[in-house]
Amino acid sequence: MLTALIAIPALGAVLLAFLPKGKDELAKLTALAVTLVVAVLTVVMAIRFDNGGPRFQFTEQHWWIRAFHVHYAVGVDGVALVLILLSAILVPLVVLASWNDAERSGGVDEPPKRSVKTYFALLLALEAMMIGVFAATDIFLFYVFFEAMLIPMYFIIGSYGGAQRSYAAVKFLLYSLFGGLLMLAAVIGLYVVSANAGNGTFLFGELTKLHIEPTTAKWLFLGFFVAFAIKAPLVPFHTWLPDAAGQAPAGAAVLLVGVLDKVGTYGMLRFCIELFPGAAKWFTPVVLTLSVVGIVYGAVLAIGQIDLKRLIAYTSISHFGFITLGIFAMTTQGQAGATLYMFNHGFSTGALFLVAGFLIARRGSARIDAFGGVKNVAPILAGTFLVAGLSGLSLPGLSTFVSEFLVLVGTFTRYKVPAIIATSGIILAAVYILWMYQRTMTGPTTEKVAGMRDLSKRELVVIAPVLAILVVLGFYPKPALDMINPSVKQTMVRVDKQDPKPTIAEKGTRP
Repeated sequence: MLTALIAIPALGAVLLAFLPKGKDELAKLTALAVTLVVAVLTVVMAIRFDNGGPRFQFTEQHWWIRAFHVHYAVGVDGVALVLILLSAILVPLVVLASWNDAERSGGVDEPPKRSVKTYFALLLALEAMMIGVFAATDIFLFYVFFEAMLIPMYFIIGSYGGAQRSYAAVKFLLYSLFGGLLMLAAVIGLYVVSANAGNGTFLFGELTKLHIEPTTAKWLFLGFFVAFAIKAPLVPFHTWLPDAAGQAPAGAAVLLVGVLDKVGTYGMLRFCIELFPGAAKWFTPVVLTLSVVGIVYGAVLAIGQIDLKRLIAYTSISHFGFITLGIFAMTTQGQAGATLYMFNHGFSTGALFLVAGFLIARRGSARIDAFGGVKNVAPILAGTFLVAGLSGLSLPGLSTFVSEFLVLVGTFTRYKVPAIIATSGIILAAVYILWMYQRTMTGPTTEKVAGMRDLSKRELVVIAPVLAILVVLGFYPKPALDMINPSVKQTMVRVDKQDPKPTIAEKGTRP
């Protein structure tokens, strides 16, 4: 089933590539149909997933490059499944939201730089790579998907982005290739270690059984961690993200920040911690420090932004600090919260980028000061922007609150000072979200905003499911947590960590 989920969008991309020129509407409809099929199959797979069954399900394993002991091996646990589900739900919404993006490539007032069918073919290819990277259980196969994701996103940013698209695309590619090079060295090193142990392999399940010498484990951990920290991105490896997200079309920015960057945090949880548990514990103080710095630093920079998409990108840097904080807190609550945060953040940030895209398409500018008084002429648009923004500051009743609460509680039980400092991110989030809303939506209606139309039916179809998910999971996160928790508990067993027991003060004494 996982192979089908990878193959369907890949074949759809090939089909679009061979469509004759001038069949733009057919290309859009074909892309939408393909992504809807993938979404339905993924939902079916999620329903069939047995939370009490084996850790990895829907597994498949075949020889790929026998001489190098490389397998085509796929399978999902609860963590990978929720991220594949995130990808499968977001992509059809992005296709629908990007219906006219290719025609506006290079900027609202500039002519198209590439064909419409190429744009949607790249989106389908990207979906295939995203599903593959979360499904791979062979480290080498994971690396191939990890690097292959760069190609469609590079061309989307470089060909369909804003005025500085070439600079942003190259910067994105160079940062990612540097991280990929480090990871490739670590992947090869891991294979050598397994070969010296008598069984050279890239299979994740076999590699977790290895006993790796502590110094070697630390170097291998660093190779994987830096690659994932760049992809996430974690401060100080973050500088490519505001440029890439700011210049990418709004739909591509949804997938870049909402899904692609989750490969970094997913890799930390899946590979850094489980393959190198001793090294992960040794590096934990450094990672927690970087996470806390990222939370505060990203939030402060978001407050000062004058561009809508760059502001949202900086908020994500802050949110990724929360995710890595929860992962390396080494508690079940922290890691479950971090995984749920990956899922919820994809929809929260996706909603913000989608609505920002609607605003930019109408106004022809991403500058915050180009708006003002939008709620007076487009109340539904302003209302959806408000709900999306409130999810960005983790308002109780929305799904991001549950994630952030679990991360902070799980961190506080083991590392009190980082958890206390991280709570400042909540206050800063209220500042940058509410101030952004105030400057764009409230106040007197500016002259160029006066004729702005409200959301169309197509745009309502795009944004309504995202907001519905944010609300439903805010009140009832149990289905997602039921899938996530068994995998998180097995990760905790692997690192030989137990949740701290609460201390109960005796009668007449202080705790």
